[in-house]
Amino acid sequence: MKPIAKAQGRGIFLINKLSQVKKWASSNVPAAMRQQTENYVVSRYIEDPLLIGGKKFDLRMYVVVLNYKPLQVYMSQLGFARFCNIKYSSEVAEMDNQFVHLTNVAIQKHGDEYNFRHGNKWPLTDLRLYLEATRGHAATSELFESIKSVIICSLKACQNVMINDRHCFELYGYDVIIDQSLKPWLIEVNASPSLSATTHSDRLLKCKVIHDTLQLVTPPDWDTGTDSPIPNSNQDAQPARCLPRTVGSMQLLFDETSELEEGRARRDALLSTESVKRGRRKTMIDSVLLRPTSAYA
Repeated sequence: MKPIAKAQGRGIFLINKLSQVKKWASSNVPAAMRQQTENYVVSRYIEDPLLIGGKKFDLRMYVVVLNYKPLQVYMSQLGFARFCNIKYSSEVAEMDNQFVHLTNVAIQKHGDEYNFRHGNKWPLTDLRLYLEATRGHAATSELFESIKSVIICSLKACQNVMINDRHCFELYGYDVIIDQSLKPWLIEVNASPSLSATTHSDRLLKCKVIHDTLQLVTPPDWDTGTDSPIPNSNQDAQPARCLPRTVGSMQLLFDETSELEEGRARRDALLSTESVKRGRRKTMIDSVLLRPTSAYA
């Protein structure tokens, strides 16, 4: 269970019986304050996580959304894996041990076995090399393609309820866990991912993510000293600019623009066809009505 308004692992705990939720709710909050309590999310626990060195880990991946309508998404290649301090155990006696189950750095850094040199982190490139060596290149490529699909599907799921503003962008922090069969599971999406650094390499990585994000979202002519004209809403919409495939560490993950343009073209073609058919029918009707009446009628 996890509170929806807290971060860095605060308030998270595990349960293995529904009765524990009722007991926790009745003992944790006085009756007079229950209307003011925060909401929690109940998530399925992945019991067979992929382990490296016997330790549990998850992935932090950075995703930039330029637009929701049409959906335009970039993904950074500079994510990392976050490891727990202590080897994983599914024993009931270890259910309350956060150093076994929660990979958050804000929690792990208080453990006795925390490594301040590398911060319990692996770059994504190192993780990928490890998986290619132990699970094979094909299986690893399939895993990372599945992660991309998870990201795209999650954004499409909320696309219609998001407020879309062409002057805005969003940098998300995706947390993904992998099970023993190399299937990715989405843990959560952070709208304000932490960009604080715990090590020198971590600082370089996050500074690069910030730099590439700003390079991605700024218009090509923003520093030319000339103001771009404000488009007139009564004029025809300007054609969307073609997005680059890569910008630094950012790679284009999904662009709905071409898909929408193809849909509009099919719709316009259909409307044009229907218009031609209606015109032909009208011409036939008019010709019948205007035909001269027989003198012998």
